[in-house]
Amino acid sequence: MAKSPETGSAAPDFTLQGVLLDDSGATRHEYRLAEAKGSPLVLVFYPGDNTPVCTKQLCSYTSELSRFKDLGATVWAVSPQGLESHEAFARQYDLRFPLLADPEREVARSYGIAVPGLGLRRSVFILDAEGTVRWRHIALAGLTFQHTDTLTAQLAAL
Repeated sequence: MAKSPETGSAAPDFTLQGVLLDDSGATRHEYRLAEAKGSPLVLVFYPGDNTPVCTKQLCSYTSELSRFKDLGATVWAVSPQGLESHEAFARQYDLRFPLLADPEREVARSYGIAVPGLGLRRSVFILDAEGTVRWRHIALAGLTFQHTDTLTAQLAAL
């Protein structure tokens, strides 16, 4: 397994399929990290759709999405489930940022957060406009998550 990117290093590039829910419905799209450059990105890795902690985490980020946008940042969330699961999850909880599918956990491995036989560690990476990791949090157990106040404070410091 690859080592997790350190603060100050370039984030590992990737391309994943994702789904974004907006007022016109759910749109599936290919998301390329290289194309996200130009503004900060909050990259959230979560273990699973419709699980208690993940649901609470992603709902909290959606309810305060304007705070991220006010800082010029976007939010992408990545988990091993497929697009069908992501779309149902997004619709059920009105999640308004892209949910990206990493079913083979290739991206999780490249970020050093894959756990063989268990999935991935709940993690957040804040990338600056150039794609450099400026802050990261990798949970050991994943029973809690980083709150919006913590993430927006890190974004404001960029």
